[in-house]
Amino acid sequence: MGKRVAVVLAGCGVYDGSEIHESSAVLVHLSREGAQAEVYAPDVDQMHVVDHVKGQPTQEKRNVLVESARIARGNIKDLAKLDVKGLDALIIPGGFGVAKNLSTWATQGKNCIISKEVEDVLKAFHAAQKPIGLCCISPVLAAKIFPGCELTVGHDTECEKWPYAKTAETMKELGCKHVNKHVTEIHVDAKNKLVTTSAFMCNAPIHEIYDGVGKMVKEVVRLA
Repeated sequence: MGKRVAVVLAGCGVYDGSEIHESSAVLVHLSREGAQAEVYAPDVDQMHVVDHVKGQPTQEKRNVLVESARIARGNIKDLAKLDVKGLDALIIPGGFGVAKNLSTWATQGKNCIISKEVEDVLKAFHAAQKPIGLCCISPVLAAKIFPGCELTVGHDTECEKWPYAKTAETMKELGCKHVNKHVTEIHVDAKNKLVTTSAFMCNAPIHEIYDGVGKMVKEVVRLA
């Protein structure tokens, strides 16, 4: 029987939820590896809703679980119901929803608060020595919760290719070891069973993002 992997989403859309291409890539690669994805999201309101044409917040209100259900094709559960005992691994795709709806990283950076549900889930998988896959901005969750862990969000020098490189510096300030990796590469923290890749932290062609996420998924399943 294939591994059962929890995939935690944060909404639907790069600017206020989970990054759709990363989330889809995770689900496709899990399927390819013969693993069973179980999708979860917190039943909470989004921090805000962003018009993805204008890139500006609107007055609209949306729910993280309801929006995440779009990516999961309706097959989704409330994060509060996640039981680590029946699962083999955890993956959290990126997107600004991680920094807005799963934590307050978008507004508070290294002084952020992580949602209690999300923190409890991460700590439960870590305590059970089950692998955790994180891509794009989601490694900041591990940086905040697991001091001294090793992670990558790509490169730590800002340029046109790496527009969010300052994130790596902030993670270092939290006591993590940041390892520079290309978008198609992963970093594995064997001690903490953390597998990370940069995904859309890099201004790269979408197939390279897809391939990097694939390597992360493959390693997570192998470690499970």
